[in-house]
Amino acid sequence: MSSMKNGNDTTTGKDYWRSLEEYAQTPEFAAAVKREFPNATPDMVSENSRRDFLKVMGASLAFAGITGCKPAEGWPRWPEEKILPFTNRPEGRMPGNPVYYATAMELAGVGRGLLVKSFDGRPVKVEGNPLHPESQGTSDVLSQASILEMYDPDRMQTLKEAQGSSGEYARSWSEFSVAMEGRMARHRGSRGKGLAVLSEASSSPTLRRLRSQLQSELPESAWFEWEPITRDNERAGSRAAFGRPLRPHYRFDRAQVIASFDEDFLVSHPASVQYAFDFVEGRRMAPAGGGHGEHGGHGNGDARFNRLYAVEASLSPTGGMADHRLPVAPSEVESVLGELAAELFAAPGIDASAIDSVRSRVAAFRQGNKHQAFVKQLAQDLLAHRGASLVVVGARQTAAAHALAHAINSALGNVGHTVTFTEDPAGNDAPHAVQIRELVDRMKAGRVETLVILGGNPAFDAPADLDFAAALGQVDTSVHLTMYANETTAAARWRLPRTHYLESWGDTRAWDGTVSVVQPLIRPLFDGRTPVEVVACLLQGGLPKGYDLVRETYQTAFGGPSGESFEATWKKALHDGIVSNSALVSVNTGIDGASLAAALGSFTPHESRAGAGEIEVVLAQDACVFDGRFANNGWLQELPNTFTKLTWDNALLVGPRMAQEMGLADGDMVRLEAQGRSVEVPIWTTPGQAAKSGTLHLGYGRRVSGKVGTGVGFDAYPLRGSENLHLAVAKISKTGGNYPFSATQDHFAIDEAGFKATQARLSSLIQEATVDEYMHGGHAEHGHHPPALPLWDPHEYNGHKWGLSVDLNACTGCNACVIACQSENNIPVVGKTEVSHGREMHWIRIDRYFRGDPDDPQVALQPVACQHCENAPCEQVCPVAATLHSHEGLNDMVYNRCIGTRYCANNCPYKVRRFNFFNFNGGMSDLEKMRPNPDVTMRARGVMEKCSFCIQRIQQVKIVAKNEKRPIADGEIRTACQQACPTQAIVFGDLNDPKSEVRKLEESDRTYALLDPELHTKPRLKYMKRLRNPAAGLSATHEGHGAAGDDAHHG
Repeated sequence: MSSMKNGNDTTTGKDYWRSLEEYAQTPEFAAAVKREFPNATPDMVSENSRRDFLKVMGASLAFAGITGCKPAEGWPRWPEEKILPFTNRPEGRMPGNPVYYATAMELAGVGRGLLVKSFDGRPVKVEGNPLHPESQGTSDVLSQASILEMYDPDRMQTLKEAQGSSGEYARSWSEFSVAMEGRMARHRGSRGKGLAVLSEASSSPTLRRLRSQLQSELPESAWFEWEPITRDNERAGSRAAFGRPLRPHYRFDRAQVIASFDEDFLVSHPASVQYAFDFVEGRRMAPAGGGHGEHGGHGNGDARFNRLYAVEASLSPTGGMADHRLPVAPSEVESVLGELAAELFAAPGIDASAIDSVRSRVAAFRQGNKHQAFVKQLAQDLLAHRGASLVVVGARQTAAAHALAHAINSALGNVGHTVTFTEDPAGNDAPHAVQIRELVDRMKAGRVETLVILGGNPAFDAPADLDFAAALGQVDTSVHLTMYANETTAAARWRLPRTHYLESWGDTRAWDGTVSVVQPLIRPLFDGRTPVEVVACLLQGGLPKGYDLVRETYQTAFGGPSGESFEATWKKALHDGIVSNSALVSVNTGIDGASLAAALGSFTPHESRAGAGEIEVVLAQDACVFDGRFANNGWLQELPNTFTKLTWDNALLVGPRMAQEMGLADGDMVRLEAQGRSVEVPIWTTPGQAAKSGTLHLGYGRRVSGKVGTGVGFDAYPLRGSENLHLAVAKISKTGGNYPFSATQDHFAIDEAGFKATQARLSSLIQEATVDEYMHGGHAEHGHHPPALPLWDPHEYNGHKWGLSVDLNACTGCNACVIACQSENNIPVVGKTEVSHGREMHWIRIDRYFRGDPDDPQVALQPVACQHCENAPCEQVCPVAATLHSHEGLNDMVYNRCIGTRYCANNCPYKVRRFNFFNFNGGMSDLEKMRPNPDVTMRARGVMEKCSFCIQRIQQVKIVAKNEKRPIADGEIRTACQQACPTQAIVFGDLNDPKSEVRKLEESDRTYALLDPELHTKPRLKYMKRLRNPAAGLSATHEGHGAAGDDAHHG
């Protein structure tokens, strides 16, 4: 990248580019796009490469290549206890008909309401629960991919006991129970002294009940909680602002102006599924013919359109959706917030009661306001929308920043309107870093004789300065319950297999407090237990069942053990997936001036904390592997990052300017040193990264994970100290090495015409406009092609005419559609090497285009799948009619006709066809055969595949409608991508139905077809152009990426 801007730069603010290589028109990029088949590397790989490839061909890699790991019993494996399906069904079970069950998945102490599809007693697909107030029928990437783990052969299958240097030995749960009864008898004699429990964060009412019972019976025992990804600063900030710990709940659908300070609320927040939908609801524009939307209307019938400002160091999905974005170093985010507070608190008419105690303290920020234009415009917007604005701060920011944001919202009159508060379920619990430090101190002092670890992997992800693994070695008896053997398991004595949530009884709370009962869809595949059952074993002895423990919790709440009222409520909770009226109740609150002033005591303006030769490193949760717990999930490892397009790796993300100044190219290895610890990582140049900063995602570099996750990426946890879990100021130096990445950013480029031709085709690739231009009819960016004259009369579709609409105004790039499609359609994972050859198999790709200054660009995202062209170029060149047109207008694939010429892929202008270079489905074990969707054909080697518009779902609904002698209702057929999308950016339906939502959207003046009419392919997949809402006060400046200088309509 050192030659990125070499004096030959002729780009303007109107140019779009997919990567920095394309922006710079490097020789490597030019060579890549000239290849007719960029993925046509030799088919015959070396034996070593083949062995490496097969090594990761477990359940996570197309479910092939692993033998053994068979279920312990015959099939089918119906659960022993009674579970209740989500939909009514006849007496007994009808083989081959799917049944849906409501359940929930807990992640980092927050539940997600789900609806799971089961075929003949085996779960095959995860969806959102439409009755859950947060998921509302949609879902996210991690929920979609979670089903893959249940069928992973690398899961812990049996209980084992390690006996020093002699190795580990298989044990039974009965033997474990007997051993624990002996130890618990000794602990009871000392009132629990020497007993400690370390759990993951959990909102389970049943686990909390058992925890209270344990601490009541054994008051000298200790219970600690550890999560590497926490919102402790948020809780501390509310305590500082209000004098008690409260949990904020945002109403983005009510906010006209939103300011996000390092808060990726669209993807990374525990309530991101709901928040993303609410945010996009504030940006809907009514389509021609009326609105649509299952959640209360797609169009709002007026010009209401919110405006988003984002202040952050690294480009996030929220920053990508922002109308104005300000990239600043991580430590400077709170300084910008201080500048905003100073501007607001000096304004006339502001609510003085909220800020009198700190008005003078924040005034100092006005004197050194280095982001004056951005801050003044933001303050002006917020003041103009009091009660309909919102300021949010991310979990990585300090407690003082959170407290100040609460004061701003209070002063603006937003509390009770766009933000409400509930009591925080964690209450006055100490921060996780404090808790685990206390535990380690106890272990090192010899005060812990028995340590029970419920989930998690603290030996890998605990703060590096604590050296948790060494302290664990000093404990006489350590127990670790885990689904996968990991770094902590290797240091524990008792190694207990944990059940997957789809084979468990349990309960959990969502972010809003709504309780869900976790019900299993299948008996445990292996000999596992849940955390609830292990704690009950400690308390009661024996092997209590999770079903009985969960019911006991709710018998107290709903009625007596045999009362009919309880049974009815219990069945309703299982059926609906939620416990009625269980959400947290909003509380009235006001700013505690004294507490706020104390919290802001050391809150002063400052610039980047990085000195010469240093860099601020953001230690961020990863969108795919999270904190490392999903490292063995091949779907997630191979999922391209929304902006970097990296797969199978993490990297230190740095901005183009910094890379140029240091003479760094992508893949160059650097050493980061902080607090006496160091890591070596490769760099990846990323547009939009703030100066003197870098982002390094957590969860990679696992040493003990499984065949898929072990050794993938680089471990960032050594940089993480207990004093600051989110930011490290590190010395940076080049090491001289280079690391090969597998990134998809230039794969499947639309064509070989190059950068200049892309600009000429902007009108049929990416279409954008400002709200003002759209409302006044001046939103055409480029000239129109003359209409093409057909050589024959167009075909008349007299029955159904299926079509799909994608609203680019609603797409956040969260990737939920990509994983949902992979799960639904049995799409294989190919591994890092094959991805580097351009052979990834995803049927949907998220194209992202940058625009403007590489250090502060605008972003445009575009999901691309098979366009199902009415004049399909692929159909014209297939010599065996393996790809052909259906009578309903779908571009179908006949797999058993395909002979693998790949002519169709070469002739497809959208580059959406995928070829099976290997037989990914051969040699599947019994365990692996359980996962695939039986409604979708498994493809063989040498066969082409691509998006089918979920033809299996179309056929299922057609059969039901025919049997019931009725027409298909609009919205009854939902593709997998549509059903998963949190923002409902995707709509599918019958274009021949004038009342259908997709028909109304197609008639909107925002709708356009990709590369049509230029190529006259007549796609059935249509896009709705993206709208931006820039502030007039920033339209002529370069402060914040809403400004593009000469590009007025982008602000």
